[in-house]
Amino acid sequence: MLVVIHEMGHFIFARLFGVRVERFSLFFGKPILRYKPKRSETEYVVGWLPFGGYVELSGMIDESLNVEQMKQPPQPWEFRTKPAWQRLLIMVGGVCFNLILAFFIYAMILFKWGDTYVPLDNSKYGMEFNERAEAIGFRDGDVLVSADGKAFERYDADMLRAIVDADKVTVLRNGNEVTITMPEEMSLLDFNKDTQPFIDFYVPMVLDSIIPKSGAAYAGLQQGDSIISVNGYPAHSWTMFTGILKQLATQEKEGVIVNHDLTVVYNRSGRMDTVTVCTDANFMVGVSASDLRPFTPKVKEFGFFESIPAGVVYGWNVLKGYVSDFKYVFTKEGASSLGGFVTIGKLFPKQWDWYLFWMRTAFISIILAFMNILPIPALDGGHVLFLIVEAITGRKPSDKFMERVQIIGMVLLFGLMIYANLNDVIRNFF
Repeated sequence: MLVVIHEMGHFIFARLFGVRVERFSLFFGKPILRYKPKRSETEYVVGWLPFGGYVELSGMIDESLNVEQMKQPPQPWEFRTKPAWQRLLIMVGGVCFNLILAFFIYAMILFKWGDTYVPLDNSKYGMEFNERAEAIGFRDGDVLVSADGKAFERYDADMLRAIVDADKVTVLRNGNEVTITMPEEMSLLDFNKDTQPFIDFYVPMVLDSIIPKSGAAYAGLQQGDSIISVNGYPAHSWTMFTGILKQLATQEKEGVIVNHDLTVVYNRSGRMDTVTVCTDANFMVGVSASDLRPFTPKVKEFGFFESIPAGVVYGWNVLKGYVSDFKYVFTKEGASSLGGFVTIGKLFPKQWDWYLFWMRTAFISIILAFMNILPIPALDGGHVLFLIVEAITGRKPSDKFMERVQIIGMVLLFGLMIYANLNDVIRNFF
């Protein structure tokens, strides 16, 4: 759907300026389906290689690499005979359509479901921080106030970006404002390395229910017990408790011999006691935490006409966040985190959910728009770059130069696709 929308942007602008479209292709490679309507100049095809798509424009060196046509005398319906500004609009048409689609989807999401968010100003127990955050100066129970003077509003990815980019973060601690100086070099990728989240809502580890015949049940744990520690490590919050179990599971997966008998200290009606709890093969102990609800979600609803500008603002904010995070691609950790089809598939839930489906679809449309406008040969941004140079210098690149650049760009892109999908194979099967 997103590929068709993108190529439709090029197609519509091309036809608007009288450029003949020889082929509209979904996917690459030899066509397995083709259709050409009567009295139409355009052939519509589906290729066998599902790596995107293209529109073949008369008088342009693109993915089709139709260089023979370029040897013929220029014709008025060809791309190369049009003014630079028209060619520029044709090339950015796909990106524009992807952005418009994303903004429209976000608008309809807001209209249908509203904007549900978690405000930071009413966290009942404050926030919980991992070791990295505590080393910087944060403490469990702190309530986030602002980053470089800009007040925090909601718990989301923008909150994390604000913390990473800030020089100083202000928190409320025991009723007093405390300013924390942030390290000069911080990265969201560093956060992803930690077993426990850098910051989360503090949820006391009070047991709500015990699964019969589980390790917790055999150990005698009961509803209402408060967990204090596991194997000597603090575990008085749900995040700490599950983090310890995840770490043990990871160690065992890496070949470390791990004891499945856990030493658990708990509090029952003011009395401390210690028990041994045996986990199953997946390091589950058979307990669930009480729903103490450390925060109260809010929902902002929108009328139909209100949702349109709100969707544009929402989508633009998503785009800014993605552009901000893109710098991590050029780091060793970022490059290794690139993924292909499997990674994209994992963006979607295992069970069908219309809300998440449309949220992820809009996000991928944002990604397609941004990636295609990058000044890389063979991408729309590469063509745009040469058009801008032409407009400034008044000199048009030769056809031979454009042909070579197109081939180099396609080789780079296919190499990147292979690398990203190879990362998926290594992460999921080795």
